Order: sequence, then structure tokens, then C-alpha cells
Amino acid sequence: MPRSLDHRATSPHPAAAVYAAWVDRDLLEKQLQHMGGPGAGVTAYEPTPGGVRYTLRHGIPAEHLPQVVTSFIPGGDLKIDRTEEWKDAGDGRYDGTGTVKVVGTPATARSVMRIADVDGGSEIRIRAEVTVKVPFIGAKIEDAVAGQIEQLLAAETEFTLSQIP
Repeated sequence: MPRSLDHRATSPHPAAAVYAAWVDRDLLEKQLQHMGGPGAGVTAYEPTPGGVRYTLRHGIPAEHLPQVVTSFIPGGDLKIDRTEEWKDAGDGRYDGTGTVKVVGTPATARSVMRIADVDGGSEIRIRAEVTVKVPFIGAKIEDAVAGQIEQLLAAETEFTLSQIP
């Protein structure tokens, strides 16, 4: 059964400023250099009608992972490819979708994201579902991967919001 997670954060900045920082290629590169781990980088970036689509690679060293996860990862380090597509939905709202693939494993995630104006600033909301198709221990791996994704989202959000002037 998939593991769900719900990440929320608020900012005193309007949604337009948060969105601009969130999808800025230079800032994405800076963020990945700061916290992306082994092999991190922006692997694709392209404008789309009304928005942007990009793919990020993150790396998590094996020593930061539980043994149940490292037993399924070739080479020991976890490599995560994350693709996000964002669009301006109008009225101070930006909607996104995302997919995550854990390279070399049967682990995936899908997300629905929103940055929206709220009283006093804006809110970032990311709902994700992690799936690991491994009999018997898939749920343990889902919990471990979801935990890593939650930590990553919190760190990325904090970093990105700290970069808004």
C-alpha cells in the first residue's frame, strides 16, 4: 500500500515571489549544490506554455539510509530523479505535478503541488504518494523513502524561502 505525505509551509512573501524563486534555474542549481548530495544537478529545464518543467537529480549517501533501503540500491548511494511541471493557474495560484523515481529500484512517487496566496503571504502545499513494489518489505522501504522525501522537502523549502529578498 502506498505511503502518503503532506508537506506544508508558509511564507510572508506573495505566491508570485515564492513561485519565481521555486522554479528559478540558477536557484535550483544553488540549492542542489548546497544540499543535493552525490551526483546532484539540474538534468533538464524547459519552459512550457504558462510555466516550466524540470528534472532534478538528488543523491543520498548510503550511510544516511537504513539497511533495508541500501540492500536494494546498486552501488549503495540513493539517486533520486524528480521531475516537476508548474503552471500559473491565475489569481495568485501556481499548480504543479511531480514524479519521483529512485534510480535502480522499484520505488516511485507522485505529487500534486500548489503555491497560493493566503492572508499574510503564501502557502506551499505538496501532497505525495510513495510506492515501492517489493513483496513483504515494500511498506518498510516506502516509510524510509517517504521520510527522506519529507526531510528533503523541508530543507528545500527553507532554503528557497531564505533566498527571497
